[in-house]
Amino acid sequence: MVALHRVVLAFLLVAGFTLPAEGTESDQGFRDQELTIFWGQGCPHCTAEWEFLDELSTEFPDLEIAGYEVNYNPANWDHFVAVMAEHDLEPRAVPTTILGDQVWEGFNDAIGVQIRAAVIDALSGSAVPEPNGPDVIDLPVIGEVDVERTSLVVATLLIALVDGVNPCSLWVLSILLALVLRTGSRRRVLAIGGTFLVITTLLYGLYIAGIYGFLSYATNLVWVRMLMAVVALGFGVVNLKDYFWFRRGVTLTIPDSKKPWIYRRMRSTAMSDKALPTALAGTALLAIGVSLLETPCTAGYPLLWANLVAGQEVGLVGTIPLFGLYMLVFLLDELVVFGAAVIAMRAMKLEERAGRLLKLIGGVVMIALAGTLVFAPEAMSSLSGALAVFGVAVAVVVIILAVEWAMGRRRGRKAGRGTARRRPARR
Repeated sequence: MVALHRVVLAFLLVAGFTLPAEGTESDQGFRDQELTIFWGQGCPHCTAEWEFLDELSTEFPDLEIAGYEVNYNPANWDHFVAVMAEHDLEPRAVPTTILGDQVWEGFNDAIGVQIRAAVIDALSGSAVPEPNGPDVIDLPVIGEVDVERTSLVVATLLIALVDGVNPCSLWVLSILLALVLRTGSRRRVLAIGGTFLVITTLLYGLYIAGIYGFLSYATNLVWVRMLMAVVALGFGVVNLKDYFWFRRGVTLTIPDSKKPWIYRRMRSTAMSDKALPTALAGTALLAIGVSLLETPCTAGYPLLWANLVAGQEVGLVGTIPLFGLYMLVFLLDELVVFGAAVIAMRAMKLEERAGRLLKLIGGVVMIALAGTLVFAPEAMSSLSGALAVFGVAVAVVVIILAVEWAMGRRRGRKAGRGTARRRPARR
């Protein structure tokens, strides 16, 4: 019977059907027994809440539910604005659920527990304490942890890790360090390399914050988030192409035409006869220019991450630590390269094959994430789903490398047989 309810509910969602309800005029107010949900087509959290409400209405037949689709119905959107104004709030996200004087934005298991408690309270008239929810646990030292958001933490770690091994930025940093190391001054290496890292990181952080800010305000516009995911998907396809056909056709690497300018700036910055303040000023200008040039190499990952976090509706308080985690992990690989150079006074060189391998990994991961956010966004709402997406991406990379290795061995054997000399026939 529950399955039949869900089939009917899915049909109503796809058709854009709005459930009838009494008291649709904003001046009528809301009875305590009436629950109102403002939702949008294409919103996975809305679909999850409708499934929850379907079961809740079966459990509590006296509960009245009024649903308003707001993404494609201007009249319902105006009603949404008016109702939220009655609560001295602005419409910011879907789903938004209202019961009496209580308002919930977004939906997860914890919110579901709170809504159910409020329904019991409204129907029975007895006060029901609002629980934290089953997905909040208390850990020693760390404190309370929302397990529902664990998938976002894992996704942030993995996206930032792949984003950090960006061949463009690693190439620039390795060349700059190689030139500065010729001065033989560890102090100069530390100052110039540190300045370069700080400025490029700040600019990249501003770029990510801007993308997230835009998506958080456009959270009701599903087509905007879908467009961002599709753009990131395009970046992933080009990166994957760069592994097989490096620098052929459309590419997301620093153009060769810009490299002479970068070399000149680096040599000028690294000159030992320049005063350190002058060198640091030159490094700052170099970092700004390089940041602009290398943005296409890695722009897809901030789009995907911001799209994911905005879609989960964690709010500014939840986004700030995730953003900090992203930037920290993003910097790890460059900090390793930089730290090794400062300690050993020797620069690491990024070979073309290593760069192509990073392109392969980054492209496959980007395609997997973008495709998931377009076709199955609910998969990223759970820890197992997030791990499954990255697991599939890793498996694809391993398969590609294994197939290429096998084909290379086969070509090698054929070439060996073709060049083998035949013994002269005996007369």
